[in-house]
Amino acid sequence: MMRMNRRDFVKAGAALAGACATGRLPIQKSASTLPPVIVSEERVIRTVAGLRPYRLSGFALRGESLDGKLLIHNYGHGGCGVTLSWGTGKLALEIALAQPQRRAAVLGCGAVGLAAARLLQDHGFDVTIYARELPPDTTSNMAGALWAPITIAERDRHTAEFDAQLAASSRFAYRYFQLLVGDRYGVSWVPLFFLDTKREFPLPWFWSIAPEMYRYETLGPGEHPFSSPFVHRTYTMLIEPSIYLAAVLSDFHVAGGKVVIREFHTLGDVVQLDEPVVVNCTGLGAKALVGDEEVLPIKGQTTFLLPQPEVKYATVSNTEDLYMFSRRDGVLLGGSHEKNVWTLESNEAEERRIIAGNRKIFSSMNS
Repeated sequence: MMRMNRRDFVKAGAALAGACATGRLPIQKSASTLPPVIVSEERVIRTVAGLRPYRLSGFALRGESLDGKLLIHNYGHGGCGVTLSWGTGKLALEIALAQPQRRAAVLGCGAVGLAAARLLQDHGFDVTIYARELPPDTTSNMAGALWAPITIAERDRHTAEFDAQLAASSRFAYRYFQLLVGDRYGVSWVPLFFLDTKREFPLPWFWSIAPEMYRYETLGPGEHPFSSPFVHRTYTMLIEPSIYLAAVLSDFHVAGGKVVIREFHTLGDVVQLDEPVVVNCTGLGAKALVGDEEVLPIKGQTTFLLPQPEVKYATVSNTEDLYMFSRRDGVLLGGSHEKNVWTLESNEAEERRIIAGNRKIFSSMNS
């Protein structure tokens, strides 16, 4: 075993402190041994599409009175419903705890609804979930579910109040998901490589409000196997929806929760519920349910290849709309953001673009 003397220990500690102060991780520079993804039409096993419930000014998180009930809105998460689910659930919980009643209805059984329901249960609430669809048939089951807030709001529409909610929910969700890492919930840490032509990597505005969660290291030519001149490497969590959602739903049942299959068309339907507290996690359905004209779909389409267990990393192209996440249920290839498109039918042109773009990335990797 190699021993570290006191001087080396002090130097290493100083280096770590300096890295933390600059927001960069002191991680190994070399990434030249990554196995490439084998991208070909023959390895395609499925193509699926989902509609992200996007809201122009960011998710709605607020309480209001509805005929003697407390109605808490928690919808409009765009491309980060799974990512922020525990965080916005925590904000919804804080509103619910400010009143004395401890019976609650949660509308929706995707990632956002399940997280809100579990947090309410953990704080003494008797909870019933009302939903039209359950896992594995929810929009959340279609998510790529890499932990990273993305497609969250229009840059010129968000407010300081929303930014504060986003920062608080991001921080809480980031910590909470760390407690779920492991096979039971299908959550794992992975290196994420941003492929870029520039050495600089300015954080997006929706990351810069909580920058401590997005530390990265820039790798230059010869320090990584990709054809892009620069690669920005960070570490984040990958959540596998088919495993994760089933596990959280099981936890909800074990804690005494009930599920009722029901669809709500108007707020008049909501008023008929017995529960005095209602948490609205209806996602895209909130557009019609509460008349929110800011809500619109952003269609996402992903193509899955046969699994490659040896691929234990994720990639995002900063120059093209392309990404790759390697999961147990297949290698996910994505990069589709069709705003205000309501159809779930496969777009063959998008599928060809995503496959061709990712094939170019991985076929040009250094072996």
